[in-house]
Amino acid sequence: MEKLFKIIKYVISGGTAAVIDLFFLYFFVEHSSMTYLSAAVIAFLIAFCASFTLQKFWTFKDSSVEKVHKQATVYLIVSLANLGLNTFLIYVFVEYSHLHYFISQILAGALLAVSSFFVYSFFIFKPVAVKAAENSENPNHL
Repeated sequence: MEKLFKIIKYVISGGTAAVIDLFFLYFFVEHSSMTYLSAAVIAFLIAFCASFTLQKFWTFKDSSVEKVHKQATVYLIVSLANLGLNTFLIYVFVEYSHLHYFISQILAGALLAVSSFFVYSFFIFKPVAVKAAENSENPNHL
């Protein structure tokens, strides 16, 4: 049951970040003199901060701050890789499978959300018990 709640929190956190991204994209384009590309970058960065914070502290219950900079860096790398993969998948789905772009976005987003969940769970926000076991096996590990 705890795993189900974690998945629900993951979806809520990701959905919240997506809404934040879309809101700021719209806001900056429609209510400032920003171009849509500049607005997209800034909206992405704001959504990234919200997503990282929600996933780290709420979804994965990782309250440690010792390695927060390293976690944020890896999380950003995964996010940027996902952005590239998302664009590639949409292109493939639209051009070769002849799916509608909106359906393609949903499929690509779902595939990347599933794979990212495992990356976040096992590499970025490892459970405390796993971290403790790794540290006890390697006393020189910092």
